[in-house]
Amino acid sequence: MQFTAQQIGILLDGSVDGNPEDTVNQLAKIEDAQSGSLSFLANPKYEHFIYQTNASIVIVNKDFVASAPIKPTLIRVENAYTAFSLLLQQYNSIKLNKKGIEEPCFIHPSAKIGKDVYIGAFAYIGADVVLGDHSKIYPHVYLGDNASVGSGCTLFSGVKIYHDCKIGSNVIIHSGSVIGSDGFGFAPLEDGSYSKISQIGNVVIEDDVEIGSNTSIDRATMGSTIIKKGVKLDNLIQIAHNVEIGANTVIASQAGVSGSTKVGPQSVVGGQVGIVGHIIIAKGSQIQAQSGINRAIVEEDKKWAGSPATSFNNQMRAQVIFNRLPEMQRKIDELERKLKEFTK
Repeated sequence: MQFTAQQIGILLDGSVDGNPEDTVNQLAKIEDAQSGSLSFLANPKYEHFIYQTNASIVIVNKDFVASAPIKPTLIRVENAYTAFSLLLQQYNSIKLNKKGIEEPCFIHPSAKIGKDVYIGAFAYIGADVVLGDHSKIYPHVYLGDNASVGSGCTLFSGVKIYHDCKIGSNVIIHSGSVIGSDGFGFAPLEDGSYSKISQIGNVVIEDDVEIGSNTSIDRATMGSTIIKKGVKLDNLIQIAHNVEIGANTVIASQAGVSGSTKVGPQSVVGGQVGIVGHIIIAKGSQIQAQSGINRAIVEEDKKWAGSPATSFNNQMRAQVIFNRLPEMQRKIDELERKLKEFTK
């Protein structure tokens, strides 16, 4: 598709500085852009590229002042980064705008399918499933019996939603993720073996959640594992049974949250963080990558680091001391040698 600078300016509520009839048909980074590309400049560190770029149109902040001649047409907006993000959303929605039901796929007669949905080939829709309006189910997705998916959702190829799990509206789940597999529940027996504890609960994912590829969220033993509204989960994350992730929390790749732990809203959890079970993480906690959380965090809006984790500031001080240990050891050895000489 092709758009003029004038059309883009109207969409972004911006002003056109240059030829309003200049056209673009693709998006690109400012340093890589070619003729026919739309790019943006938000970070002053990249300003030198705007004098070299081959982009046809560049989105800039309203207060941008050029220090040399510029070839592309400019669209001036309040916030160039936010404006370009909006265009990326629009571009993606157009690109992924699929509708209709492809064959072959299986849809149980009791399933309730909303309006303007997309169901890709080889998808499986089980008994009593509810699929909301405008949702997209890509090929090889599995929706188990009595599962529900709200409106405006996108489930990419290979997503598995087990029976009885509930997905809210405007949820995105990327390929390979599994929602509602059994929690890790086993009872030890006298002979040293283990007996499986049936996991009869479900998973509830609220609105506006995004889940990265190959992430697993286990169903509750009883009750629900809950992912609250606005949560963003990266790829390759493990959420155990009966966990609750608070609203607008973000968790980076390869992190794991053990059973029955509650992570407070607006928390930030770095990559490869491990959190033990049956504890509470306070609201607004920020946990550095590779930290190990082995006890409850009760203070809100604090930073934590290390394994086992301590306050971020203490951890940074400890790192400084750790780096000085060889020098300190040398000084101690020298003092011990002098002390021996003195006591002879």
